[in-house]
Amino acid sequence: MSRLLLVRHGITEHNSNNRFAGYSDIELSDEGYRQVRKLADRLAGEKIDAVYSSDLKRAVATAEAIASRHEVEITQRPELREMNYGDIEGMTFRELHQSYPDIAESIIHFNTGLCFPGGESFKEFTTRSCGFLETLAGYGEDQTVLIVSHGGVLKVLVCNLLGIDHSHWPQIGFDNASLSIVNTYRRRVILNLLNDTSHLKDADR
Repeated sequence: MSRLLLVRHGITEHNSNNRFAGYSDIELSDEGYRQVRKLADRLAGEKIDAVYSSDLKRAVATAEAIASRHEVEITQRPELREMNYGDIEGMTFRELHQSYPDIAESIIHFNTGLCFPGGESFKEFTTRSCGFLETLAGYGEDQTVLIVSHGGVLKVLVCNLLGIDHSHWPQIGFDNASLSIVNTYRRRVILNLLNDTSHLKDADR
């Protein structure tokens, strides 16, 4: 397959206020734009053969910042959207616990049967996200593919690529504007970097 650069979008106001933002089409905050410029600087010297992004604004803006340093077009893919939280979109966890205590407990004691009212079940979400991986089959081991998405999706992709059961999904973290690298070969997959944010050290200045 190929070398995969996995990037989570820069921070948004919803992220800063710990609100659920799945399908909600939230813009990057000013801090988020500073973060993605730092990340673009870091990746400026990389050879990037293809860029795929969630079609939500926060991911597209992140992808655009990076792709602007490279002669490559961005392909927007709805499969790379964050989980659809349905009626919970925009809530804080405290508000969720007050309105949907059973779901809050299901998140705390995570199980793959989780389902959000008016949104997706965890199974639907993982099926959708993993479907994107079929797109990567045509790339060679000498090609680098940038994937800009959301924390939940990136967890699913890493679990699937490494052959880890999705029950371990909550044990993997992706911070805003983080970089992870996965090298994929015909017979094995190697996780070379996970959730690196060293490029953000001065992002708030």
